[in-house]
Amino acid sequence: MSRHPWWLGRRGEGYVALQAVLLALLLFGPRHLAGLPAWPAWSLWPAQLAGIALLAAGLALALAAALRLGRGLTPLPHPRDDCTLVTTGPYALVRHPIYSGILLAAFGWGCFVQGSLTLLWALTLLVFFDIKSRREEAWLMARFPDYAAYRQRVRKLLPFIY
Repeated sequence: MSRHPWWLGRRGEGYVALQAVLLALLLFGPRHLAGLPAWPAWSLWPAQLAGIALLAAGLALALAAALRLGRGLTPLPHPRDDCTLVTTGPYALVRHPIYSGILLAAFGWGCFVQGSLTLLWALTLLVFFDIKSRREEAWLMARFPDYAAYRQRVRKLLPFIY
């Protein structure tokens, strides 16, 4: 297993701090890039409706996944010492459904507020979750012998795609 930078913490605490910063930027940071035109007026309602749908679906997925984990839930990428491998429910759809749900909600928020920069924050969050999940999966592979087979049959973040 490869070593990771010391500043990310022994159990991945640095990932949680970086995630908090990205989520704060997504929710409260600037929404538009200077020099880019605003979204067309005709797109207001369709974008907001799509945003609400994505927000609702994302929050539902993340909540269902968190409930499925139960006591094993932790914000850290390092699994809890007393956890078990969960591969059912939302975890049969993607290996990291909480991240997937947060991403759906993030892109939904970007559509709802029609923020070009907000969508860029959501895209950055996608890249971040891909990196964080690599570290998490290294720990899961070391902890659970069945994780390799699970990893082969279930996509990482986007059902049926990636």
